[in-house]
Amino acid sequence: QVQLVESGGGLVQPGGSLRLSCAASGNIFSIYAMGWYRQAPGKQRELVAIITSGGSTNYADSVKGRFTISRDNAKNTVYLQMNSLKPEDTAVYYCNADLKWSPITPRYDYWGQGTQVTVSS
Repeated sequence: QVQLVESGGGLVQPGGSLRLSCAASGNIFSIYAMGWYRQAPGKQRELVAIITSGGSTNYADSVKGRFTISRDNAKNTVYLQMNSLKPEDTAVYYCNADLKWSPITPRYDYWGQGTQVTVSS
C-alpha cells in the first residue's frame, strides 16, 4: 500500500508565501514523476507543476516565476514553494506520484488527500 501525505496548506494574504510538502510511503520500488495539481470550486483539476526523477520541471503558465517545485528522492518527498500568492491561487492542492511497487509491476498514479490553500486579505 502506498500513501501520499500532504502538509503546509493554510490561509495567507495576497503576496505571501506558503510551502507545501508531500511524502510518499509504503511499498515503493521507484518513483518517476511527482507533481502538484489544484482544483478550485467549480473548476476542473489542473496541473500546477511536475518534476521528473531526474529533476526536469514543467509549470503551468499561471504560476511560472512564482512557484518552484523540488524533490528529495532519498525521502520520496516533493515540495512546492509558492511565492507572490494571488487570490486566484486559492484551491485544494493535490500531490501526485507516478510509481512502481516492484521491478515487474506496471506504473501507477497515486494521489494525496489534498490540502487547502486560501489566499485572501
